[in-house]
Amino acid sequence: MTPELMEENARRADTYRAAHPNDTGKTESGGRAAGFSRLAVAGEVDVTHGRILYLEDVSVSFDGFKAINKLSLDIAPGELRCIIGPNGAGKTTMMDIITGKTRPDEGRVFFGSTIDLLRFKEADIAQMGIGRKFQKPTVFEQLTVFENLELALKTNKAVTASMRFKLDSNQSDRLAEVLHTIHLADSVSRQAGYLSHGQKQWLEIGMLLMQDPKLLLLDEPVAGMTDEETERTAELFLSLKGKHSLMVVEHDMSFINTISDIVTVLCDGSVLAQGTLAQVQSDERVIEVYLGR
Repeated sequence: MTPELMEENARRADTYRAAHPNDTGKTESGGRAAGFSRLAVAGEVDVTHGRILYLEDVSVSFDGFKAINKLSLDIAPGELRCIIGPNGAGKTTMMDIITGKTRPDEGRVFFGSTIDLLRFKEADIAQMGIGRKFQKPTVFEQLTVFENLELALKTNKAVTASMRFKLDSNQSDRLAEVLHTIHLADSVSRQAGYLSHGQKQWLEIGMLLMQDPKLLLLDEPVAGMTDEETERTAELFLSLKGKHSLMVVEHDMSFINTISDIVTVLCDGSVLAQGTLAQVQSDERVIEVYLGR
C-alpha cells in the first residue's frame, strides 16, 4: 500500500472511531487491532480498520490487454465514493472483480478486514451484503412496484416457502420505508413497466435496499434521466450515505459535484488521481486524459 493510502486509511479510521465511541476495537485476539488474519464471523463485516472495501495491487488481463493494472483503493464505512475516468479505464472491470464476476490475475480484494472476496462466487458475495446496479434498469415490468420490492426481500425462496409467505409487520415497515426513500410511495400499485426511466432506476435501487446491503455499486445511475430525476437521485444517494457505503461510477460532473466528497479517477486500470472534485478537475493529468480543456 502506498504511503498516501496508509495516511488516508488512518484518517478514516479516526473518523470512524469518533463516530462510534462505544466501539473499543477489542477482538478475540486479546484486544489487538484486527487484521486480515482475523477469523471471519458469519454475517459480520469487520470494519475495525475503518474500511469496508479494500483492493490492493489488483491486476487482470484479457487476451494480453491489462484492463486492471496494480489497482489499489479502499472505501470507508458509510462513504459515498465517486469513480470517474475515460472509457476503457477499468471501472466496470473493477466492479466485476468486487462482485465475483471476474477473477483477477493477482492482488487482494477484501470486504471489511476478514472476508477475502476472491474466495467466493457471485451469489455468495451478493448474500454477504454487496449489491450491484447496472446501467440499464432490470425490474419485473409486469409486476407492480410493491410486488417488485416484495420479491426482493431476504426470504426463503424455496417453492413451498414462497407459496406460504406472508409479510410480517417488520417486513411491511421496511417495505414502506424503502418506498418512501426511493420516491415511489405514490406509485406502490403501479405496474413497473409504466414507470419512467428514472423511476425504474429508483425501483431497482429499492430492490437492492430490500436486501439490506452494506455496500452498493452503482453504474452510471443517472444516465438518461431528466434534470428533475437526476436531482432527486442525488437526494436519494445523500440519504443513503452513512447508512450504506456507495461506489458510484458516473460521467455527469454536475451530479458528482452534488453528491461527492472523494472522487477517484481511473485510467489504464489504475488510480490516476484522487481527492475532491475540484482537486481532480484541476489535475493536469486528469485534464489531459479525461476532462479535456
